[in-house]
Amino acid sequence: MTYRKEIRLFKALADANRLQILESLQNGEKCACILLEELNIAQPTLSHHMKILVDAELVNFRKEGKWMHYSLREDIKNHVIGRLEKFIK
Repeated sequence: MTYRKEIRLFKALADANRLQILESLQNGEKCACILLEELNIAQPTLSHHMKILVDAELVNFRKEGKWMHYSLREDIKNHVIGRLEKFIK
């Protein structure tokens, strides 16, 4: 059995910046420019964190002009709980 998806998910959750991003996105979709201001980090750092969150299937994205817009996956809570329940019931 492979645990790659679970490893990606739990690693994505194991970082303070990424948790702050998830918390910020609870209020709805945000442009990368807004996230940059809120987190006070450099654009390459934000891109790194967003790639991890997207790869972990926690965040959706869309491109509008030169900016990326990010939102939480609609069923994020069920997604995370479902993955966790695989190991802890």
